Amino acid sequence: MTKSEINEIKKQFTMDGCTIDRICGCYVNNEKEKMCVSAENFQSLPDEEMHKYFDILKRSLSGIEGKNLLTMEYKTSDEGEGSKQDLLLKLRNSELKDPELVDAFFDQVIESYDTVEKYYIVLVHASYDVPQIGTDRIMQDDASETVFDYIICSICPVRQTKAALTYIADEKRMGEKARDWIVADPDKAFMFPLFSDRAADIHGLLYYSKKSGELMESFTDGVFGLKEPVSADEQAEVFNNLITRTVGEDVSFETVKDIHENVSVMLRQYDDPEEPLSFGRDDVKKLFEKSGVSDDDMRDFGNKYEETVKETLEDEDADVSDTRIRAANINGMKKFDIKTPDVVIRVNPERTDLITTRVIDGRQCIVIAVNDRVEVNGITVKV
Repeated sequence: MTKSEINEIKKQFTMDGCTIDRICGCYVNNEKEKMCVSAENFQSLPDEEMHKYFDILKRSLSGIEGKNLLTMEYKTSDEGEGSKQDLLLKLRNSELKDPELVDAFFDQVIESYDTVEKYYIVLVHASYDVPQIGTDRIMQDDASETVFDYIICSICPVRQTKAALTYIADEKRMGEKARDWIVADPDKAFMFPLFSDRAADIHGLLYYSKKSGELMESFTDGVFGLKEPVSADEQAEVFNNLITRTVGEDVSFETVKDIHENVSVMLRQYDDPEEPLSFGRDDVKKLFEKSGVSDDDMRDFGNKYEETVKETLEDEDADVSDTRIRAANINGMKKFDIKTPDVVIRVNPERTDLITTRVIDGRQCIVIAVNDRVEVNGITVKV
């Protein structure tokens, strides 16, 4: 899903734009027991509760696409009667009005979601009359040719608040506020099906993880029937390991700098706001060659790439052809750090041209060109 498609769905989580018609909930304790299960018309909830659920749903579709928000797609072999995708499809088609289906889904989540915390499962169904977009790119709310039916599931930890002092109005004094259990922001969530090209795509879903490095394979496999996607952290590790495997342990500072400079340039020049820049095997090969990696080092690059992906992901069955590295996930795109045991230098990734290496008085040195003011502990100094 693109950023604009995600935002179009999120706009429905308001009192005026609400398209949600059904909500089901399940509160699970530390022993994986259902403490309470509910199912009701969403529009019958008090306004205050609706606003709280809107907040949960908005956070369930928030984050960085490709990092916290991941599009996951089914292959033909993953679909069909009795599959995990089949249950999601039946849930969506039933509009959450079949208690047995909803209960089976809750059981599936409880079995797959790995935690020692209490949590609350929120499951909603919505029907969105998709407005047409005119030639002037303006939505025509009175013109719709399709209805997008979808479900969103959010898994929210239930945590105890801290004890505190508060004002007791009846007694007109400050007193102790009792600790209580509250529903926190979602830890995991998903939307099924995808909203792709402003229509339903039942062959995929949008997955949210609050922590991009903890995608939880037990959950993606147990609820979606899909392997855990390659996380942003793993993509960065694959890229770093690939540099080391290709160039060798003695990779030079200049080579690493040139690679990251070229990625930064490509990001600045990339002009597709909907589809983030990413690299496959051939793209990485061209990047390394452009960055000055020698022909000798690039020999047998295909095998090096495959071995690096499988070893880094610790998966001999990893589909290397489907493993892509988002440019924004590569270490150094947001901050370029140079570390020694005693010194850390942080440089704007777009200004790595200011850094060079030089031999001074017989010692290898990192040299930073100073073209502007210099601060030391917040104090402007002359160099």
